[in-house]
Amino acid sequence: MSRHKRLSADLSKYVLGAGLGLVLGTMATSAVAQSGGEIKVGEINSYSLLPAFTEPYRKGWQLAVDEINAAGGINGKKLVVISKDDSGKPADAQTAANELVSREGVAMLTGTFLSNIGLAVSDFAKQKKVFFLAAEPLTDAVTWSSGNRYTFRLRPSNYMQAAMLVDEAAKLPAKRWATVAPNYEYGQSAVAVFKKLLSAKRPDIQWVEEQWPPQGKIDAGPVVQALAAAKPDAILNVTFGADLVKFVREGNTRGLFKDRSVVSFLTGEPEYLDPLKDETPSGWIVTGYPWYDIKTPEHDAFLKAYQAKYNDYPRLGSIVGYQTMKAAAAILAKANSTDPEKLIAAAEGITMPSPFGEITFRKIDHQSTLGAYVGKTALKDGKGVMVDSSYRKGQDFLPSDAEVEKLRPKD
Repeated sequence: MSRHKRLSADLSKYVLGAGLGLVLGTMATSAVAQSGGEIKVGEINSYSLLPAFTEPYRKGWQLAVDEINAAGGINGKKLVVISKDDSGKPADAQTAANELVSREGVAMLTGTFLSNIGLAVSDFAKQKKVFFLAAEPLTDAVTWSSGNRYTFRLRPSNYMQAAMLVDEAAKLPAKRWATVAPNYEYGQSAVAVFKKLLSAKRPDIQWVEEQWPPQGKIDAGPVVQALAAAKPDAILNVTFGADLVKFVREGNTRGLFKDRSVVSFLTGEPEYLDPLKDETPSGWIVTGYPWYDIKTPEHDAFLKAYQAKYNDYPRLGSIVGYQTMKAAAAILAKANSTDPEKLIAAAEGITMPSPFGEITFRKIDHQSTLGAYVGKTALKDGKGVMVDSSYRKGQDFLPSDAEVEKLRPKD
């Protein structure tokens, strides 16, 4: 059947049932997305819920769009980004995705922050056959257990960051470990993979306590009390944002961190470290972004451009937003098309520069090899900083292809 006949058939279905209109909109995306000498990209994120991360993220992708268009756009076409707020709700994110595809005719979807929202948009992309470049959600399910051919992910996953942290955690003398993490997909995934990887390296350790506060609503007193009562030698922390501030404040007050090691996802990122101010605990092993200590030509160029545009220093979100749109443009340019199948073919194995050095989107699982910095927290001039940091390349902290094939469903 010709493309025009298929389109006509879908139009008939739309007349019979308005709910099928999205299918028609998706099929027409390629034509609409390139109309008027421009290419539209849809962007979804939790701007109203998590501004500490998403506002720098927005600034990052806006800088990238400026650079892309100043350099001639995508094969001569102007890049236009249409952005929507998902309010931190999976249903709102899917509604936004629907509107971006069916009404705006975007060539691809990008963004999302929370892991459950990333999974919701990934499922939408799979069902509607739309290319989706997930920027931030960290759950391993995005590229493995719930992975699909239409979804790619930029940031290093929970597995990757856990493996980086476990390298350091395994060196600690601590044998009794406790965990605290938000009780939703991201926290559950991070704790599970950290426990698995650390136990494999250190069979002698014991897991003596788990605390699962609701995301964004931690009652820090009882959480800290329960952790202290278990008398762990070390604590894994996965809380972030306002929950992290409350947890640290209560932990400092009750002496939870005294003579205990703490290993913590994300805490070295400026958006989470800055609000701690002089309450920043020293010596935590963290992943993060010490922008002030990175001395490479790639990062220097990004830093100079970002500071010139915004008169502010970048956060990790700035890097993620910037590289997400740079990656989207690189994929669109290579494909020289907005057809989802051609975008997938272009994205699988594509290599590109980034402020952290060269990265690749792996064909086997659509995970990028963007890495992360690992270091320790410290107080400097009344402010939290990362010290003794080093960059860990993403490709060095991923399982073998044989293991990935077991984790990822066949498309």
